[in-house]
Amino acid sequence: MSSPKLPYMARDSSTTSNLDSDPGRQLHSQAFPALAVNDRPRLGIPTSVRLLAAGSSSFAAGALLGMTQGGRMAQLRFRAEHAHKMPSTMTGWYLYHKSKNYHAAQGAIVEGVRMGCRLGVWTTAVFALEQTVDRYRGRRDLVSTVLASLTVAGLFSVWNRFNMPTFTRTARYGLAFGLAYGGLQDAVFAAQGNASDLSYVELTQKLARRAKTMLEGDTK
Repeated sequence: MSSPKLPYMARDSSTTSNLDSDPGRQLHSQAFPALAVNDRPRLGIPTSVRLLAAGSSSFAAGALLGMTQGGRMAQLRFRAEHAHKMPSTMTGWYLYHKSKNYHAAQGAIVEGVRMGCRLGVWTTAVFALEQTVDRYRGRRDLVSTVLASLTVAGLFSVWNRFNMPTFTRTARYGLAFGLAYGGLQDAVFAAQGNASDLSYVELTQKLARRAKTMLEGDTK
């Protein structure tokens, strides 16, 4: 079964040096430095798995909240619509509650699916955009998470036509999520001994070395 793959593997390995020495490939890599992004996934989880987990978990959370809210609102709406014709017999009350429970279940399912899809789509957009920014910058750190969160928060506000106070509040929520989640990922990344690969850590180290050089020059 594996014998047909050997020529392909040998050919692939033999052409690696040719691809690396190709001027067009080198120019493309210089124009798009994102191709040099390290292959270490965030939190040690592959990107496809993170996207699937984020989308499914957010859909489940949104569906649960939507079912709770939708069922309650459907019950209140049913009671308001039938307040003028309340039943007066035991059979009437039985049919009343049966119809109310049916409308509540229907409203819970509809609202649960709607809110689950909305939350799942927007959450997946944050994680997908985070990965896109990572590849464009060639780095995986808090900056990409904050940019992705703020961008999706802005798009969410524009999509829902929020006024300026609500737009600002949504942006603050996006910033808080980006700082918290991005900081958590960077903490895990730094705990693995890779703190120097973080862009802001590298910038701080460069500024510290420059300040040290300037101080040494002044003393001389």
